[in-house]
Amino acid sequence: MGERERRAAFREAAQGLQGVDIAVYGAYGRDPLEPVIGQGDANVPVAFFGRDPGRDEVQHQMPFIGAGGQKVRHTIYHYLHKREMPDFEASVEVGKKFFWANTVPYKPLGNKAWSMKVKKRFQPLIADLLIKGWNGSDVITLGREAFLWFAINQPREVKQQLEAFWGEDTRFERAISVTVTALDGTARELRLHPLPHPSPLNATWYKRFPELLTARLCQLKVK
Repeated sequence: MGERERRAAFREAAQGLQGVDIAVYGAYGRDPLEPVIGQGDANVPVAFFGRDPGRDEVQHQMPFIGAGGQKVRHTIYHYLHKREMPDFEASVEVGKKFFWANTVPYKPLGNKAWSMKVKKRFQPLIADLLIKGWNGSDVITLGREAFLWFAINQPREVKQQLEAFWGEDTRFERAISVTVTALDGTARELRLHPLPHPSPLNATWYKRFPELLTARLCQLKVK
């Protein structure tokens, strides 16, 4: 499936979707059916996987570019260059070293997580994006919703393994493998490296997020 066909498939799946933040799309003159889907070179080895786009992602039509995404990009920039990230353009440029995707490529009202029903609706297309649109195998997931997305449409034992892994105190230091299947049946094993969500509202982990992400980047030998 090419880029044009993939976008058309997302638009078709989004027909009649309830809960899209239409006002934000309208404020920026954006089409609410147009997905903010994965971006990046298909051959980069590491992907970031988050929950869903926010206001800034809709405005720029680019994933992980709002406050949480800037936290991620700032940490990456500092890790690679050993200095502070100078501006927005630098955050865009540093992101080209990674592939970026979300559980659902549409902004929800109130930035609330999409329901399981909606996530299941888009899961086959997102899985196809990860397997056919990207050739890497290491995925840094951001938050519980993003990590447990990989349990959708999986056998019960896989779901139980992922849920148990998330419950472990060492989850932000270790990795777990899971098989993801594309629309044509092509399957590939991906290694998940979970991290907390980089939101200021996540008081438990927000201050520690940079050190946790830096440790992941070291583990994955990102250069």
